[in-house]
Amino acid sequence: MSRYLSLRDFDWVLLFVALLISGFGVLQIYSATLGTVWQDAWWKQIVYIVAGIALMWMMSMIDYHTLLGQVPAMYISSLVLLLVTFVAGKVVFGSRRWIPLAGGFHFQVSEFTKLVIVLMVARFMTELKGEILEIRDLLKIGGLVGVPMLLVMRQPDLGTSLTYLPVLGIGILLAGLRWKYLITSVVLVGLVIPVAYHFLQPYQKDRILSFVDPDRDPKGSGYQVIQSKIAVGAGGMWGKGVSKGSQTQLRFLPVPHTDFIFSAFSEEHGFVGVVVVLALYFILLMQIVQNAQTAPDRAGMYICMGVAALVLFHILVNAGMVVGRMPVTGIPLPLMSSGGSSLLSIFLMLGLVNNVRLRRFVN
Repeated sequence: MSRYLSLRDFDWVLLFVALLISGFGVLQIYSATLGTVWQDAWWKQIVYIVAGIALMWMMSMIDYHTLLGQVPAMYISSLVLLLVTFVAGKVVFGSRRWIPLAGGFHFQVSEFTKLVIVLMVARFMTELKGEILEIRDLLKIGGLVGVPMLLVMRQPDLGTSLTYLPVLGIGILLAGLRWKYLITSVVLVGLVIPVAYHFLQPYQKDRILSFVDPDRDPKGSGYQVIQSKIAVGAGGMWGKGVSKGSQTQLRFLPVPHTDFIFSAFSEEHGFVGVVVVLALYFILLMQIVQNAQTAPDRAGMYICMGVAALVLFHILVNAGMVVGRMPVTGIPLPLMSSGGSSLLSIFLMLGLVNNVRLRRFVN
């Protein structure tokens, strides 16, 4: 480790809270997959967590300024890999998102592209010549983020593609934007949404319609939301206990170890358990924001706030989805949902935040 860095400067609170949340995730994955074809998912998740800690440490050691200098190469590489996914990707549930690897593992390029988006937005905003974003700057960064978004949407994976937007949004807000441009952007988005709806896949349209009225198709597109709300309500104050949730254990709740893990957790740990987990997420986010406040430069601040915006978006959408306040989009719950690519990408981003923290006293 560099003589400028010290172990005591490492953000141990950030790591400890992340591990606590991950631990709850492992417990719920174990409970939700008992007696199913996914019953070995919990120990795989532990392997991913250990690998995530190692990646977080490695990411902390590489100066983030060096990473910012490699953004063009990283961006092009991510686009190439997204294109490779169309050719060599494995189709699961109708989507081609994963590249098969040895040992039965799969690599989801779109998850690691999030890290590239965070670094790219940070570099772009830091290199702005003016003190406020002009329309040409907005079009440039919008195009740069839009290209990988479109590639991910074509997989199709609307949920993951939407996670790139909060990173762009927080970068624009922090950089400053003229009110006329902001109002124009909001109006354009409002006009584009109805048009974009016609380009969605049939199942994506069904999810939106089911969000508006789940009871229109209770055994089809509305089934997931209805069963999820039943599971959340069944948890009561203290929950039914580990492996004792009826909706989860009787398989009424679909994919309770991935997208709907928060529903399963709510049923088995109740309101108290939900409050504890949400409090841990709040601490995690505040720790990231604090590192943004103490960042040594604007680039570090943009990196930390980009990660915070992305994690917050994941939490809000996933938690809102399971109680019927957001459409079902397949966005995982950070650090809890089963899946290696999502978990590893989050640990890498937390390593990036810690990277900024370790260099806050370096001139």
